[in-house]
Amino acid sequence: MFENLTPGQEIETTVVAVNGETIFIDLNAKSEGVVNAAEFSDENGVCSVKEGDKIKVFFMGEIRGELKFTARIKGEDADSSMIENAFSSRIPVDGHVEKEIKGGYEVKIGGNRAFCPFSQMGGRQKEENETFVGKTLPFIITEYKEGGKNILVSNRAVLEAERAEHIVTLSKKVTEGAVVEGTVKSLQSFGAFVDVDGFQTLLPVSEISFERVNDISTVLSVGQKITAKVLRADWEHERVSISMKALAEDPWSSVSKKFKAGDKFDGTISRIADFGLFISVDKGVDGLVHVSTLKDVDRNTNLKKKFKVGNTLSVVIKEIDAENKRISLVPATSVEQDNSASSYINSQDDGETYNPFAALLKK
Repeated sequence: MFENLTPGQEIETTVVAVNGETIFIDLNAKSEGVVNAAEFSDENGVCSVKEGDKIKVFFMGEIRGELKFTARIKGEDADSSMIENAFSSRIPVDGHVEKEIKGGYEVKIGGNRAFCPFSQMGGRQKEENETFVGKTLPFIITEYKEGGKNILVSNRAVLEAERAEHIVTLSKKVTEGAVVEGTVKSLQSFGAFVDVDGFQTLLPVSEISFERVNDISTVLSVGQKITAKVLRADWEHERVSISMKALAEDPWSSVSKKFKAGDKFDGTISRIADFGLFISVDKGVDGLVHVSTLKDVDRNTNLKKKFKVGNTLSVVIKEIDAENKRISLVPATSVEQDNSASSYINSQDDGETYNPFAALLKK
């Protein structure tokens, strides 16, 4: 499987064993490859890989009869020959960011000094220049001249390669229709940016709820954990949109059971358009009072001056079209007026002054 390996070649293989300071990897050959366990160990010396794990490593060459591999070259271990080999083979190498200088940073790799331009430090998310100073970071050597006296490095190249690999992995599981969990990273007027496995997705404000959301901060907060459904996944352009609403029950599915034509109620104005008023019928369900049915209103009336969002209006349901998500409403006398009239009529008795109108309604 791994025949005729060349220095710098990257392979993905399986860990055969972890023994002390050495990780043995499967080469499908009579001999096994070896990797320094320190490359996969934390500051406490705990190795993060075990037998059976898949890892990606670079072939360094045959050293004292062993096929040596590395995840990346440790800066303190790098001599001139290793650095030159890392350059020609594009093997990542660790470097210590010493200080900020004109146009970039001075980076120490082994006994050599390298230069990293500002544009090649960090990922896509902007960070302050001074945040990198004092850190040990992985770099790709992009130029190696004058026997190592002139070395140019890039941290961004490493991060972009890792990002590209991560995108490939995500694209296989974050697909249209998949249900994902994420964390709200920021709120905007048009929606929220949500982190899903390290990738930024968009939750449009219209996909948060079936109810109209006027102020996104009233329903979401930065750091909030959410569950959503993937609406669109365009991995070619790295754009993914998600929906919380898609996982909720559509309130229109039960409208015909809850309401019928002729029902009267006092509703709240949720939105005002040139052609009429939208009235909240139920959570996530609005009905329309067409401008032609409104009293003391003509084509020249500015509805936004005559009515206000949040005001109450008495209406009667004229027609329900649940399939097309439409409810037609017409203005009516208020429920309070109806109750007052009913109380007045019922208060009349035969001993009181005769009221022909009340008598007629009692029949």
